[in-house]
Amino acid sequence: MSLVNKDKFIIYQVFTRLFGNQNSTNKCYGTIHENGSGKFNDITDTALSALKDFGITHMWYTGVLEHATLTDYSEYGIASDHPLIVKGIAGSPYAVKDYYDVDPDLAVDVPNRMQEFEQLLERTHQHKLKAIIDFIPNHVARQYHSDARAVGIKDFGEDDDNTVTFRPDNNFYYIPNHDFVVPEGHKPPVDVTSPYHERPAKATGNDVFQAQPSQYDWYETIKLNYGVDYLNNRATHFAPIPSTWRKMYDILRFWAEKGVDGFRCDMAEMVPVEFWSWVIPEVKKVNPEVIFIAEIYNPYEYHNYINIGKFDYLYDKVGLYNSLRRLIEGHGTAEDITRLWQQESGDIAPNMLRFLENHDEQRIASRYFAGDPWIAVPSMALSATLHTGPLMLYFGQELGVNSTISEGFQGEDGRTTIFDYWGVTEFQQWVNGGKYNLDQLTSEQKKLRAFYENLNHFVLDNEAVYAGAFYDLQYANIDGQSYNYDKTCIYSYLRYTDKQKLLFIYNFNRDNSIETNVRIPQNTWTDFLKLDNTNNYFLKPVFPDFITAHNIKTAEITSTGIHVELPPVSVLVYEIVENQH
Repeated sequence: MSLVNKDKFIIYQVFTRLFGNQNSTNKCYGTIHENGSGKFNDITDTALSALKDFGITHMWYTGVLEHATLTDYSEYGIASDHPLIVKGIAGSPYAVKDYYDVDPDLAVDVPNRMQEFEQLLERTHQHKLKAIIDFIPNHVARQYHSDARAVGIKDFGEDDDNTVTFRPDNNFYYIPNHDFVVPEGHKPPVDVTSPYHERPAKATGNDVFQAQPSQYDWYETIKLNYGVDYLNNRATHFAPIPSTWRKMYDILRFWAEKGVDGFRCDMAEMVPVEFWSWVIPEVKKVNPEVIFIAEIYNPYEYHNYINIGKFDYLYDKVGLYNSLRRLIEGHGTAEDITRLWQQESGDIAPNMLRFLENHDEQRIASRYFAGDPWIAVPSMALSATLHTGPLMLYFGQELGVNSTISEGFQGEDGRTTIFDYWGVTEFQQWVNGGKYNLDQLTSEQKKLRAFYENLNHFVLDNEAVYAGAFYDLQYANIDGQSYNYDKTCIYSYLRYTDKQKLLFIYNFNRDNSIETNVRIPQNTWTDFLKLDNTNNYFLKPVFPDFITAHNIKTAEITSTGIHVELPPVSVLVYEIVENQH
């Protein structure tokens, strides 16, 4: 068989403002002077070398672009933002106020902030790592204004006709003759000395076409116009190419020419697929290797955004993440995993980016999710090995980061804040004054990190995982075909190439060990694995016997299947090895 994908990779999402911050004050709604902020310069050669050794291939630097904030940088020529339209003290990194600039919070020397980011890019590449940043195409901060754009580049809204709700070449949508009204319930954490003025009001980022959004809307942002008339049956006007399309191409080209290797595209499905179909090939003319990842939550659009939109990868949130989360929480069934890959029909599986944490999701260790990072071990292993697509980890996931108190605007919700300045205690232990080592970690943290490190290297080093075919074994083991095989909490499959055959067996049960048999049908053995008589082979455990399968021994293949004993929430991986006579 031909190799499907030689380039499986592992993304480490870094919330840049928090990564290197060693301030431990952690005052709710604390200022940058009280709580501190991580810097580009904190992501040192030592840090990057440690992450490379950990098995990371791509760094996603989250929150790089200049965004609305309540921190005053007016002395550097950066306009202040009104507190009535900013969430938190630091502000949301998804309320961009200059696409051509970087967040001054992240600079040691604010006037030199772009050079400090460029130096981070250079360091990243020197360690043979790729650099991904956010591209936020659907909306901008309410007070967006680019003072860093090049001469000849027009700003968003500069040529708009704001007397009409919609015009194909407008960059924004308007509510003529109405003032924007701040949502009821929004209580800024600082004193407000003057009202916020916006007339005419612009539509809010999450498709709210009224002058006053609610406090639950993305009221700090304004929706960008890609030529879709939302209030007129979503009529499209894509020819001639709309102004917003061309301006977004200029922005993407700007960052690609700086050496950015990929873009994680925020809420990509809220932007018409026709735009992506046009812009992605254009940007790849600048750098054919640049990758585009879509944050997308509508499975009915997956094929469109890959085949028409030309995305390389899509978030697998609604599919695998949701299915595994239910299992982790104790109310799901492993049968969902089979249904999932059948829906994907194999053709888009390599395009799905798998994860259990990111900045939008609750931490695994939090009381809102698993309550214990170890419960996610089988789900994480499955996310990494089910197919050839990429894997993503969120910084500190490997250390069991657990958000337990209100950190500011988000409140106490099990997530690490994206709106406020904070120090992530468990991660600070690994940062360890810039040593980026294990000296300050607890024994449990060291074990958990070792699991993730071993998993990373396992998927990168084993051909059957990064390039192999997939074969679901559930059908051959349910309905009494195998001894004590509970299809709701046991899952098994094969990953294989001509050179390597691996058998994966999972127990998602949180409380009970399971003793069972796993059967590989004869036709699978001969027609798919291309192996002869089973007596010529044995099963060698290859992962991860140092944690979940203590004292697991070589297993024999019999007519009744492979007999295994699985501890609660565990994974066992066997390699099919030829007997040496």
